[in-house]
Amino acid sequence: MAVTDDIVATYRGPRRVMRRLLAGERHEARALTYLIAALVVIYIAQWPGLSRAAHFEPEVPLVQRMVASFLAVMALLPVVYLLAALGHLVARAFGGKGDFFGARIALFWALLAVSPLMLLQGMIAGFIGPGLQAGVVGGIVFVVFLWFWLSGLAVSESGAKS
Repeated sequence: MAVTDDIVATYRGPRRVMRRLLAGERHEARALTYLIAALVVIYIAQWPGLSRAAHFEPEVPLVQRMVASFLAVMALLPVVYLLAALGHLVARAFGGKGDFFGARIALFWALLAVSPLMLLQGMIAGFIGPGLQAGVVGGIVFVVFLWFWLSGLAVSESGAKS
């Protein structure tokens, strides 16, 4: 199944998609690909807001803002790996039977699957700016991300080998 089809299917049934992803070949390149793709989309989602900020505050040029944003997003790489490990350790403390790889797939896939909503959030930041709408959409993005991540983590920690 194509990644875009899996993203759409995740909005209908994140556990089912996670079972299918975990049943596939287990290699770190796949997990890293999900993470890099998610971080690239997260970076692109920031462009409209950066453009708006550069327009209203021209003392900091757009290129400088984009470079800083790129470096900040790429700096998240080790943080996301650490978050996945912590998620696995917390699940293990509550009786989880999974492994670190499954926890990484669950988190990285959740980031990639929520990326279309992050693009929407970026458009709102660019066209409307900060305010109630941006806060509401940001909250929705966060809740959907948690839903995908915790659902995927539950599947990966169930110990069932599909």
